[in-house]
Amino acid sequence: MILRVKDIKKSFGGLIALDGVSLDIKKNTIVGLIGPNGSGKTTLINVISGFIQPESGSIEFKGMDISSMKPHQIARLGICRTFQLTRVFRHMTVLECMLLASKTHDTGILKLFLNPGEVSKKQNADIERARNILEALDIGHLGNEYASSLSGGQQKLLSFGMVQMTQPGFVLFDEPVAGINPTLANKIFEKIELEKKSTTFLVIEHNIDILMNFCDEIYVMNKGKITAFGTPQEIQCNKSVIDVYLGG
Repeated sequence: MILRVKDIKKSFGGLIALDGVSLDIKKNTIVGLIGPNGSGKTTLINVISGFIQPESGSIEFKGMDISSMKPHQIARLGICRTFQLTRVFRHMTVLECMLLASKTHDTGILKLFLNPGEVSKKQNADIERARNILEALDIGHLGNEYASSLSGGQQKLLSFGMVQMTQPGFVLFDEPVAGINPTLANKIFEKIELEKKSTTFLVIEHNIDILMNFCDEIYVMNKGKITAFGTPQEIQCNKSVIDVYLGG
């Protein structure tokens, strides 16, 4: 297992958001996380990525306990997350957004002065890699456009491209295709599936058809608890899921 979440609990005042949540994620899989609004899905993602500290329980990534780590520490381990609202740098060009996401920016200021040639070489490699990713996402022709001029769907593609630039081992996706047309939604998940050979994905998504087509396994949440788990076929036939989430 690349990620193991065990008995996580979190409450806000008198509201229990996570009530003993446990899940195991296998490496190089796409795992869906579904459930009604307010069931605790985004809170769980926030806990895994370090934006919220759990009250109890544990989270292990590649065998390492990350339960008390800060978001930047978790990110450096190779865990990347996205948000419900697309976050791109609207006053930067598409290519600049991609380069900003690169790990080359972790290069220390001392190294920049001591070995500028190596830094320049890495930056040139980043530019080439960014252009290749944009081309693969069918937005290579938009490299010099401002991110603010992109459509909502194109911004989703850019956001995914920025994730790829970080070279993550694990991605937490919070509604990656919300608000975009079915054709583009399928295209994005086709791109995600291609990345599965080197990356693992945990995806919150309300588009059930998409998850059924592309996920290896699916967890179902309701009222802060995991209520079902299985393959897409098993989830589709699960009576509790049908009653609670799919509307009977």
